[in-house]
Amino acid sequence: MVFLIGMRVNRLLDFKRWMSTARAMPPMLRELYANPEKGFLGAETFLYWPGIALVQYWRSFEDLERFARDPQASHFPAWQRFNRAVAKSGSVGIWHETYMVEPGKFETIYNNMPLFGLAKATTTAPATGPRETARRRIGGES
Repeated sequence: MVFLIGMRVNRLLDFKRWMSTARAMPPMLRELYANPEKGFLGAETFLYWPGIALVQYWRSFEDLERFARDPQASHFPAWQRFNRAVAKSGSVGIWHETYMVEPGKFETIYNNMPLFGLAKATTTAPATGPRETARRRIGGES
């Protein structure tokens, strides 16, 4: 499962609100990396103007949902704080997109790259022989 999540700064001068929103993610990531049994596989962070986004890889939607709804995990209280202190102000926008990926129905290639993205979150194999083309890597015919 691929989960994209991010925030957008709508009011640059409202530093306190957007910084508190941005600071909520690192504790969640630390918790997830420290507890692989939660189903989180890894993430990459991307900066864009005027915001920040993460591409996260999860074992399943159920794992992501369990983490998001767990009152003992770091997400739930952060979400409550956002709704109480920031949401109505409009100074920060938040978004996410969720993609269910059928096992074996994805394709990646990395050349002259350190481990990154899905390769860092899972395993790698050389793009040679039966994995030589994108169509073959995604499970299609030559």
